Amino acid sequence: MMKLEEIKNNKALLNSIDWEMTPEEAIRLYLEWGNNWAGGNYVIRSQNDVTYYFVVNTWEQPPKVYLIRRNSEEAEELAEIDMPKDLSDRYLKAIGYTKGVYSIEGEVKAWIQNQLDSVHP
Repeated sequence: MMKLEEIKNNKALLNSIDWEMTPEEAIRLYLEWGNNWAGGNYVIRSQNDVTYYFVVNTWEQPPKVYLIRRNSEEAEELAEIDMPKDLSDRYLKAIGYTKGVYSIEGEVKAWIQNQLDSVHP
């Protein structure tokens, strides 16, 4: 698994991260090809189409941030990142301590972007 520093130093990967991608959208795009609307931002044509995005996984404690590489054949976890305890505690409280895989947003998104010196709208 990659470390934060490796992601930060890999400009091609860093520039490929889709900061707006959600786990639900990735499933719709890559696994439910017949369900895709061609007028949207993405059209998946082959297994060569790939998206990189972050998720927060709360199935195990403490929650972790993962960098995912998704194509039509698989979702590969490229990096597993520990959040600071105070951020992790606030995040769990905000989601009602439910278990799941969530899109990266808000304070967690700002934190990871700060760690990577990557600011995107």
